[in-house]
Amino acid sequence: MTRHNFSAGRRQIVVAGGLAGGLLAAGAGPGVAAAATTPPDFPKGPVKIIIPFAPGGPTDTVGRLIALKLQEVWGQSVLIDYKPGAGTAIGADYVAKSTPDGLTFGMVNSSFAVNPSLRKTLPYDTVKDLAGITQIANLQLAIVARPDAPFNNVAELIAYAKKNPGKLTYGTPGAGSTTHLGAELLKREAGFDMLHSPFKGSAPAHVELMGGRIDLVFDPFLSVQPYVKAGRMKMIATMGETRIEGFNYPIVAETIPGFHVNALLGFVAPRGTPRPIIDKIQADTEKVLRNPEMRKRIEEQGMEVVASKPAQFDAFVQSEMKRWAKVVNEAGIQAE
Repeated sequence: MTRHNFSAGRRQIVVAGGLAGGLLAAGAGPGVAAAATTPPDFPKGPVKIIIPFAPGGPTDTVGRLIALKLQEVWGQSVLIDYKPGAGTAIGADYVAKSTPDGLTFGMVNSSFAVNPSLRKTLPYDTVKDLAGITQIANLQLAIVARPDAPFNNVAELIAYAKKNPGKLTYGTPGAGSTTHLGAELLKREAGFDMLHSPFKGSAPAHVELMGGRIDLVFDPFLSVQPYVKAGRMKMIATMGETRIEGFNYPIVAETIPGFHVNALLGFVAPRGTPRPIIDKIQADTEKVLRNPEMRKRIEEQGMEVVASKPAQFDAFVQSEMKRWAKVVNEAGIQAE
């Protein structure tokens, strides 16, 4: 059962059921002593997970699935509080300013690592104010074309683009999105040019592609696969490090060795949250993610389970910040 509460302009979901009743350092900040061991009764009360997206879509689905299972593990209500806007910065800022007791933490995606270079006036410091808990999953991305496009794979796409500079137009769900940055990275690594047409979401980009008004779309795999299966789009390649299990689609790295772009999904907590509590949340989340049924549900959303440790997630976010800062600066990308 799902109960919706509307108060103070916020939308919350309480996931019912189950049992009754910084980035450099995830532990306590200067002058704050972390508990020596995880409190045996953690969490002592309801837990709130901040999701910085509007309800709906695969990321929201995964968040709600995890919340339900964590509730069963903890025997406490786990609420989902939606705080969309500003490319996920509103939600991240709320988490950064929350009490660092483990009872409020948040979901982030790749915008978390991109925003420091894309948005010059963030109300929080990504490294100093937030601590990584775990990378939940990688979201698989794809490149699709019109069915009548004069190329069928990455090598042919590159060759066509070089022979027809500036002729190709590609769409994405928005400027500064991971798919936009991935397309810009591809242009730079392969040495060709194409024009970007940003849309407000995936659906309008799909309409323009199928209407023949743009040539390519860079988008999450799950969003485009139904159209590929129906013959309304042509799969050029997926963008991960390996082929997606169950599909025979090539990856960009088979043409450009070392190339890969995935959209991350993870949990972060306010800086100063005691390390034992961070570790407790991570361990319980990993237990949930390792469950075969949960893994299957997440893979159905076009994602690959990661379940990394806090230090691993911190290091990954920082490497992504550096990687995307270079792309953003070289391409002159600005937030919409």
